[in-house]
Amino acid sequence: MSKRKIAVIRGDGIGVEVVGEALKVLEAAGAKHGIEWTFDEFPWSSQYYREHGQMMPDDGVDQLRDYDAIFLGAVGQPDIQDHITLNGLLLPIRRTFDQFVCERPSILFPGVTSPLSGKKPYDVDMLVIRENTEGEYSGMGGFMYEGQPDEVAVQTAAFTRRGCERIIRYAFEAASKRNKQKHVTSITKSNALGYSMVLWDRTFEEVSGDYPDISTNSLLIDAACMDFIRKPESFDVVVASNLFGDILTDIGAVITGSMGLASSANFDPTRENPSMFEPTHGSAPDIAGQGLANPMAQILTGAMMVRHLGDEAAADAIEASVKSVLEVGELLTPDLGGSASTSGVGDAIAGNLA
Repeated sequence: MSKRKIAVIRGDGIGVEVVGEALKVLEAAGAKHGIEWTFDEFPWSSQYYREHGQMMPDDGVDQLRDYDAIFLGAVGQPDIQDHITLNGLLLPIRRTFDQFVCERPSILFPGVTSPLSGKKPYDVDMLVIRENTEGEYSGMGGFMYEGQPDEVAVQTAAFTRRGCERIIRYAFEAASKRNKQKHVTSITKSNALGYSMVLWDRTFEEVSGDYPDISTNSLLIDAACMDFIRKPESFDVVVASNLFGDILTDIGAVITGSMGLASSANFDPTRENPSMFEPTHGSAPDIAGQGLANPMAQILTGAMMVRHLGDEAAADAIEASVKSVLEVGELLTPDLGGSASTSGVGDAIAGNLA
C-alpha cells in the first residue's frame, strides 16, 4: 500500500468543481491500485484574498513543503487583477520549490473532433515543455510617475544560461523517452529579442550536440503559432520560454478539442521539493457552479501527478478510463458537444476504472 499526502488548493470558479471530481477519481484509483491518499485542503483563493488581503498566509509555502505533491484547481476572478493572484500564490510556489519545468501535453484523443479538418486521433500528439521560473515571469521591473500622464513601466525578462540549459536538456530527455519521431522544436524570437533569445538559441544548439539521435529545428513564435494550426502533426516535443509556451499550449488545447482536456504539471525534476499539478484552463467564472465544466483536464492532471509519484498502473488506469469515456461519447460536457454534467462525467470515469 502506497501512502500519498497531497495538499489540495481548489481555488476559484470551476476549480472547486473539477477538483472535487478529480479527487473522486483518485480515490477510486487508489482503492483499486493500493494507494492510500491523505488530502489536506487549503482555502487559498480569491475569496481568501478578499478576507485577508493576501492570496495565502505569510508562511503558506512553508506549509506545503512536506507534502508529496500539490493539487491545484484554478485561481482567478474578474474583480481581482491577474497579477495579484499569480504573484500572490502560483509564482511563489513555483519559484520556492524550483518547479522550473511546466509540462503540457496536447493530444487529439479518439472520440474528440478537432476544429482542424481531416485530423484523425493522435494526428496531434505533442508535448510542450515550458520554462517556468524565469524569462518573462522574472518579475523584474517597476513604474515611474505612476498614475501620471508620463507614466513609465519597465518589465525585464531575465534569462540565464543555467535556466535555458536545464529546461532545454529536460526537453531532449523527454523526447528520448517518447515513442514518436524523437524531435525537439525550439521556440524563439531572436530576430527581435537580440540578447535573451540569442542566448536561448546558442544554448539550444550546444545542448543538441549531446543528443545526436534527436532531430531538431527552431521556429520563431509567430511561425510556430501558424504551424500549430497548419501542420500540428509535425511537432513532437516543443521547448519554449514561459510566455511563448503559454501561448502555444492554448492553441494546442483548442486544436485537440477543448481547454477542458488540457492537463499540466509544474515539476521540480530533482524531487527535492513537491511538484504542483494544475490544468491549463482557468477558473471560467462564467460557467462556475452550473455543473457545465469539463473535469477531464483536472482528472488527466491527476494522472500526471500519480505517475510522477511512481504509481504507473494507477496513472495508466485513469488515462485509459478518460479515453474510454471520450470514445464512447455518451457522457460528454457541453464543450465537447454533449449535455452531461461535471459530476456525471466524474462518476463515469471513476466507475470505469480498471
